Amino acid sequence: MPLLGRAAIAMWWDIIPAVRAEFEDWHSHEHLPERLGIPGFLRGSRWASADGPEGFFVLYELDAYAVLTSSAYVARLNDPTPWSTRMMSHHRNMVRSQCRIIESFGGGVAGLVLTLRLSPKPGEGEALRAHLLSLLASLPTRPGITGAHLLQTQTPELTATREQQIRGSDAVADWIVLVSGYDPSVLKPLTTVEPGAEMLAGAMPMRITGLYALTFTDR
Repeated sequence: MPLLGRAAIAMWWDIIPAVRAEFEDWHSHEHLPERLGIPGFLRGSRWASADGPEGFFVLYELDAYAVLTSSAYVARLNDPTPWSTRMMSHHRNMVRSQCRIIESFGGGVAGLVLTLRLSPKPGEGEALRAHLLSLLASLPTRPGITGAHLLQTQTPELTATREQQIRGSDAVADWIVLVSGYDPSVLKPLTTVEPGAEMLAGAMPMRITGLYALTFTDR
């Protein structure tokens, strides 16, 4: 099963150990169900860093890109609950990318996900995209891997919302590769040894990878 819909919100942030238990309670029992109550939100998942104790990756899969500017979603962003207001002040090193799903191969949810954030070199975007899609299409057939997906950030033009004001300035990714699977011995090496490195020749040298384990998903 591929990722659901044609758009997504991909987010990374850190939570200090002192508030981690409350954060997971809040996100599981209030925030994620709240988001999935918004028309067009199809699935939400939370993943904890397999490389360290503080990092999380969260993915919301959306029916269409227009959901990002829908009145229902914007209303929620401008009216956070008291619990959300308190917890969002603890989000550190926030990266929040509102994306179009370019292509999705294989499965959408597994026990582990590798995230890769990258940008194309000037003038090499189309070539890099073609190379990445060729690589990603082949990955889900490999043992230990279930899915591979390419997302591209396209931030809608919106006035800063109340939630953004609470968190402060969010960073954004550019292009995002997600590789899901069930075997850490297969996925873990991909965080340091790029799969088919020749396929990424058109990418900028600055690339950020991380391996995350699923802690909760809804739908």
